[in-house]
Order: sequence, then structure tokens, then C-alpha cells
Amino acid sequence: MDSLNSFLPLVWFAILALFLFMYVMLDGFDLGVGILSLTSSTEERRDILMTSLSNVWDANATWLILMGGSLFGAFPLAYGTILSSLYIPIMIMVIGLVFRTVAFEFRENSQKKFFWNLAFSLGSFVATLGQGFALGGVIEGINVDATGHFIGSTWDWLNWRTIIVALTLIQGYVLIGSCYLIMKTSGSLQETHYKTAKIASVTTFLGAIAITAVTPIFSLFARDRLFDGYFLYVFSTIPIIGLVLTILLFISLNKKQEKTPFILTILIFLLTFVGLALVVFPYIIPPSVTIFQAAASPSSLVFMLIFIGFLIPIMLFYNIYNYFVFRGKITAE
Repeated sequence: MDSLNSFLPLVWFAILALFLFMYVMLDGFDLGVGILSLTSSTEERRDILMTSLSNVWDANATWLILMGGSLFGAFPLAYGTILSSLYIPIMIMVIGLVFRTVAFEFRENSQKKFFWNLAFSLGSFVATLGQGFALGGVIEGINVDATGHFIGSTWDWLNWRTIIVALTLIQGYVLIGSCYLIMKTSGSLQETHYKTAKIASVTTFLGAIAITAVTPIFSLFARDRLFDGYFLYVFSTIPIIGLVLTILLFISLNKKQEKTPFILTILIFLLTFVGLALVVFPYIIPPSVTIFQAAASPSSLVFMLIFIGFLIPIMLFYNIYNYFVFRGKITAE
């Protein structure tokens, strides 16, 4: 039973990590395209951007629902504590997602599209901003008592460091959104997004450097993890690999390659994700509560695992099939 108590939380931590990465990768370019629609100079261009998302955006957001439900069932203490400490950023995200969802549907049947265009673009920006503040709040750490319940203040998540994280996430989403549009568009619109991808690659890289440099200085938890034994050797390679991938990304953009920039951007996101997971693990409420302390009972974890084991392959197949069917360029026609 002790081995089961140790094994099941690890499995569910890996499942949550998968859900989170799938959401950031898929809905990340979705939100990035929404933010980029602010820069569309004509309604025709905006139509192309919206059409590129029309068949995939709802499936992309499903991973967020799965992650929230799994966190609630597998780690109920973490669910309650994290939502209590990050209530405002999460509400900002939800409001942004509601606006962009409603605007996406209403715009198609509206004669005057200005308001819905603005709602979709700003909703995408606000949702990304909320996610960035939530991520920054987790990196900063959550104040809890001995039982793991939140005892901090409402605005613990807001400071200049979380602002840097939020702005960097926005740039990251713009980057992956630009690379997605490079694959889906052609002509002058594609050229525009080659330029936005180059700008976003630079700003995202600078933001990542700032976060990497600042976090160990102001976070004792992160500093202890990063400079503890073999972790120092592991983490010292991550910035180097990130630099190499960024250079390769810039080269591929200069060569006007279409698919390679998107693949390299996914690898950059994956590298960042792995680095964050290594800093946090095994804590699910940094810096105090581990996955073993926050986990639900073994019977609950096993019961959920049976159903989620069937659901994950179905979701992956659906996403792959969806992107395969709707592959190719989007044109004005």
C-alpha cells in the first residue's frame, strides 16, 4: 500500500503535466492568433485568421477542462489552495475566454463586426494575461499553513516579477501563433507573420532570460533547487539548448521555411516546460506541499485512472485526426 501511495501521485502528476502541455501548445497558438488579429489591417485578413481556427479552437480548449477536473479529483487540496490564492488571475482568464468564445460565434453572423473583432482580440489578450499572472504566482510560491490551506493575501500574485512572466507568456503565444499562421497562410499575410515571428522570438527569448536570472535571486525555494547537486548541471544545459533552438528558429524564419518554425517553437515550449517541472517537482503547491501530501485517496486515484486511461487516447486521436482533416492553406475564397 505504501508503494501504491507513492506511485499513484507520480502518475497523476505526469498526467496533469501532459494536459497542461497540450493546452499550452494547442490553445497557445489559438490565443496567439487571437492577439495577432489586433494587427489585421483588413477584414479579409481577419477572416483568414478566424477561419484558420474555426475547426480546431474548441478542441484545443478541452485540455484546460481536463486539467481542471483532474486537479480537482487527484489533488483536491491543491485545487482548493491554488484557486484561492490565484482567484483574481483565474477569473481574469475565464472572463477573457468567455469574451473570445462568444465573439467567435457572434462575429460570423454579425453585419457589423467591429465590436466582436475587438472582443475576440482583447479576450485573447486578457485570457493570456491571466494565465501569465497565474504562472507567475505559482513560481513566486503560495503561502500556506501547516495543513496546506492558503493564508496569504489576495494580491500576493501581483508584483513586477509576475508582470515579466505574464508579458513573456504573451510573447510566447504570439510567437507560436505567428508560426502557426506561417503554415496556414500565403502571400503578403504570410510575410507579415514571418516578421511578427522574428520579433516575438527575440522578445520571448529576452523575457525567458529575465525570468531565469531573476527567479533564483528572489525565490529561496528556486535558488535551493537550482543550485542543489546534480540539478545545477541539468539546469545549466537548459538555457544553452534554448539558445540553440532560438538560433535555429531565427534561421528557419530567414529561410522562409513553413513547418520548421512551428516545430522548433513547440520544442522551445517543451524545454521551458521541462525546466519548470524540474524546479517544482515534487511540490504541487510550491514551496510547501508535495504531490504526496495533496493527493486524494488511492481508491479515488485508481478509479479516476481507469476512465482517464480510456479518455487520453481518444482525445489524442481526435486532435490528430482533426488537424489532419483540416490541414492545408487558408485562402480568402
